[in-house]
Amino acid sequence: MEVGLAGLLRTAWIASILPILLASVPCLSSRLSSFYNGLMVFAGRGKIMQCSSQKFSVPQKFFSHFYAGPVAWTTLLLVTTWMYAYNMAQLTGHSTQSSHIISVWRSVFLLLLMEVQVLRRLFETLYVFNYCSTARLHIVRYLIGYFFCYTLAPILCYNHAQEVYKFSVTGIAKFLFQGNTSVQAYDLSEFVIPFLKLGWLQWTGAAIFSWGWIHQRNCHKILGSLRKNKEQKNVYVIPYGDWFELIVSSPHYLSEIVMYVGFVVASGGSDLTVWLLLGFVVSNLTFAAAETHRWYLQKFKNYRNNRCSILPLCADNLNK
Repeated sequence: MEVGLAGLLRTAWIASILPILLASVPCLSSRLSSFYNGLMVFAGRGKIMQCSSQKFSVPQKFFSHFYAGPVAWTTLLLVTTWMYAYNMAQLTGHSTQSSHIISVWRSVFLLLLMEVQVLRRLFETLYVFNYCSTARLHIVRYLIGYFFCYTLAPILCYNHAQEVYKFSVTGIAKFLFQGNTSVQAYDLSEFVIPFLKLGWLQWTGAAIFSWGWIHQRNCHKILGSLRKNKEQKNVYVIPYGDWFELIVSSPHYLSEIVMYVGFVVASGGSDLTVWLLLGFVVSNLTFAAAETHRWYLQKFKNYRNNRCSILPLCADNLNK
């Protein structure tokens, strides 16, 4: 069953990556122009959204849905997996040397990283970005972003879904039907100490993740400050500061990629599904960054012609 679920998820990621890759290959762009234009319709959002897509769109402030649901979902997974890991440690005499127990604690660690990300993004959507009333995104992009990027992401964080599910169901059943009124004392240190026994890959991945996380926060703060009034329609300013000084148009996308690289490293790099998740993030954000960069060049005559779309110090044909 687990193999079937993994295969289904991997097929879904591959099916999402391939259209973006085909539309991004320069030598195929002329032959697949209609396919590219169709993809652009579905990928439309905000300033790069085509007028023909407006009737199949939702307000861009719906981005809060991307994170409100996943915050609750990720929190549920984090708490149940954390409790399961703690319970396993108690049953094995506080031993954390077992490879299986270490794997469970690694899953908790990955879910904790995901929790930090979705919490910040929910806060930014509500309090940092000032979406004007006319800003919209295509319904297809909305659904893909909601289900693929954040609802499924926590599921890919760990390989102990069945164990955690059985543990949770058993615990709920005991509480409901056995009337267990005893209060169990918890040693809070036992919830934290096992993290210190994780390997260098986990902490290296966390450092990479944190590096990208901090800079994405800074870049989003810069972008949010450009429009202080939500009703300033079609008022755009060239952003400067932080990673925008790396001479890229979309450093907030670059920092997102950095975070997912850290996520893959922290996972140990042995799960193909997590690599495919990274592949989707890279292809999707690179495509979006290229369109954003093209829009900047058309919108601002004084736009830096040495800026690239997403990778610093990388020649970009869009500048020519």
